[in-house]
Amino acid sequence: MERLFEFVVNHYILVSLFVAFLLGILVLESRRGGKKISAQGAVNLINRDQAVVVDIRDRKDFNEGRITGAINIPLNSLKERASELKKHGEKQIIVADKMGQHSAMAVKQLNAEGYQNVIRLNGGIADWKAANLPLVKK
Repeated sequence: MERLFEFVVNHYILVSLFVAFLLGILVLESRRGGKKISAQGAVNLINRDQAVVVDIRDRKDFNEGRITGAINIPLNSLKERASELKKHGEKQIIVADKMGQHSAMAVKQLNAEGYQNVIRLNGGIADWKAANLPLVKK
């Protein structure tokens, strides 16, 4: 620990640049996929504002359990099928995936297609399950 402080003092410019780059990367990554919402916040949006849930998992995972009323549009076909959401254009769109890893890409694609009210479910369906919220099975 003593050597760390010595390094920081002797190389303060290098350490400052490292911290600045690290903060820049963190800010960029946090803004990359747009806004996030917790599972409980998503429930409130769905109940209060009739938000639309778009589940971007594949059909197999979707059939194993989904949020009530969710629309399944797999990520790999989202660009071609984005027009299916036109009738929900004024509503808030919540993008859900398995663990929250791919929803940022989906939000970006939907924003490029002209949808402005798009947010992602933080932690995906895994977070939804962890909050003991119900999933519908076919």
